[in-house]
Amino acid sequence: MPRFKVICEYEGTRFSGWQVQKNARTVQGELIGASKSVFGTDSFELYGSGRTDAGVHALEQVFHLDVQTMLAPHIIKLKLNDALPADISILEIYKVSPTFHARHDAVERTYLYQISTRRTAFGKRYVWWVKDKLNVQDMIKAAQYFKGMHDFRSFTADDPDMKSTKVDITSITVKEQGDLILITISGSHFLWNMIRRMIGIIVEVGRGKQSSDIIPTLLKKQSDLPASFTAPPSGLFLASVKYDTSQGTPITSLINVQ
Repeated sequence: MPRFKVICEYEGTRFSGWQVQKNARTVQGELIGASKSVFGTDSFELYGSGRTDAGVHALEQVFHLDVQTMLAPHIIKLKLNDALPADISILEIYKVSPTFHARHDAVERTYLYQISTRRTAFGKRYVWWVKDKLNVQDMIKAAQYFKGMHDFRSFTADDPDMKSTKVDITSITVKEQGDLILITISGSHFLWNMIRRMIGIIVEVGRGKQSSDIIPTLLKKQSDLPASFTAPPSGLFLASVKYDTSQGTPITSLINVQ
């Protein structure tokens, strides 16, 4: 059965996250419904690179789609977009090797969090408006403590006895851009609520209500403190998913022409 790599974007405000749930509107659920309409069958597999929580957006979510079809990728893109609601859009579709896996082959995921330093009439669904004055230099210093391999059990609702809570943060930056503070975090993978709790602690440091020195302690010892500062989902975007150069490449470039 042919396999397609699909890149999509979505505005997460009205979704209960990525994964299909009973009696809830989800991104995966809408994509499955649109696929049934386009292909006229239930015989397909649709598997995402990872889950996003309720209210979280995606600039570039990746999923693979296994379906028997003679339609060309650009036609599938057009037909899926016609069948999808306005808050989901297919950006690219490629036919790829059947061995490609959207989740297992991902080597790095990058998230963006947007903090607004002023009240906004237009961007409320895409930012966290923090009314307090924030010291950005202190936030930059705090963020650097997260870089590297650490145990994030204090920063997740996942059970550390059920799955590993160790995550490698490969990059984290904090930048001012006009009335926005943009925090970009890249890592091997992320745990449930992990980024929003990281953001919450960084903001508390920026407010002057916590010292950045608390972060190494939270990474070494179990604590419920980060949960109380969980940032809202509105400002969080899945920005990109990175694959090994040989994975997810359009199938035409995998064929050696003699």
